Order: sequence, then C-alpha cells, then structure tokens
Amino acid sequence: MLGLMQDWPLLQSRIIEYAARFHPRREIVTWSVEGPVHRTDYASVHRRARQLARALERIGISRGDRIATLAWNTWRHLEAWFGISGIGAVVHTVNPRLFDEQIVYIVNHAEDRVLMFDITFLPLVERLAPHFETVEQYVLLSDAAHLPETTTLKDLVAYEDWIAGESDDYEWPVFDENTASGLCYTSGTTGDPKGVLYSHRSTVLHTLIAICADTLGINARQTALPVVPMFHANAWGVPYAAAMTGAK
Repeated sequence: MLGLMQDWPLLQSRIIEYAARFHPRREIVTWSVEGPVHRTDYASVHRRARQLARALERIGISRGDRIATLAWNTWRHLEAWFGISGIGAVVHTVNPRLFDEQIVYIVNHAEDRVLMFDITFLPLVERLAPHFETVEQYVLLSDAAHLPETTTLKDLVAYEDWIAGESDDYEWPVFDENTASGLCYTSGTTGDPKGVLYSHRSTVLHTLIAICADTLGINARQTALPVVPMFHANAWGVPYAAAMTGAK
C-alpha cells in the first residue's frame, strides 16, 4: 500500500512554482553586468524561465542534455537555472577562473550543447570557441543593444530576444526525481577536473536543510546576499533556499 499525501517527485521546478504562487512579488535585486541595478521578482523569474524552457525545446534540447553557463549572480542566470533544469536538462555552471585548457576540457567532457554567457566573458568565449567540440548555440545573457557588432561566434543570439517570442504558457514536465539537474567540475588540483552531478532530489533535500534554523536559516523575513558565485557549488544552494522561503 502506498500513501497518497504529496504524491509527486522532488523536482526543482516545484521550487519556482511555489515561489511564484506564494510570494510572487518578493524582490530579486541584481547589479546587472551592463551596469544599472535591476529589480525583478519570483513571478517574473518563473514566467521567463518557462519562456526559456520553450526556447531550449525549440532548438532540440531534451532531457539529459547539458547546457553550460559562464555567468555571474544575476536574475538571468537564475532564470537559466530553473528553465534548464525544469525541462530535465542539466545546468553546467562553468567556473571562469579556471585555466583556458581546463574550461575547454570540461565543456568538451560534458558535451555541452549550448553555452550561455555574460558579456564579461565574450573575449574568453571567442578565444575558446574553436576548441569546443559539441557547442551548437551561443547565447549572450543580455539584450540586442549589447550584442557585439562583429564576433567570431557563429549565430550568436541575445538572450532577451531569444526568449521574447516564446509563450510562457508552459507546463513543467514530470520525471524521476533522481534525474540529473546540475553539473559542477572540480578545479583539477589532482589531474583533470572531475564532474559532480546534482540530482533534483538532492537539490530539493539540500534546500529543505538549508532553510532550517540550525543551518543557514533563510526565511521570508530576510534579505539573502550570496557570498559565493552561482558557479561555485550552486552558491551553496542559497538561490533555491531564497526561492523556497520568499527571502528577498
């Protein structure tokens, strides 16, 4: 006999769905890479993550595919986290502080199909792109106004334009909670970098522990300022914990 209460898998899409339903107007504040302070909320992140999900599926991204990000702590990066994992693909957060040869190694080893990056890293991506063996699409995490006039990257698109035409009428798919959701490589201190896979289940459980009083204790009365970048161990899970509790 099986129980009937809360009979659903522990998926990361549930976190942003909960955030959009119960604290939709709680602010997410970012110093944008382009300069100005940007303010959004969980409802908007939820909406735009679903638009991204549609954009990814439109180019043939499916469950298990790896999507790389070279990005700072911004609202667009947060949208990417939920949009990518929400369809069952894997968010591969690349550490830009690694040596060039290490970045090339991990992108090829992960067989990333898409690379989403902040404009800060345009010179780095242009330099390394000839060595990427599996990347099919480059997405600049900005708008058309910040697209370079000339670039060596084939078919580079601006994130804002890329998702703008997509509907946000999207229902997150349901799949096994042990499905991989995130990929983080070590710095390769002893040999080549090693990839570590997070699952949806492990991430949701980590989030539940992170909001406990005896750990990070993040709650709806607080403003959370991550002290680590999102490309380092998922910023210790702070973005997920903030979304779950409604912390600013």
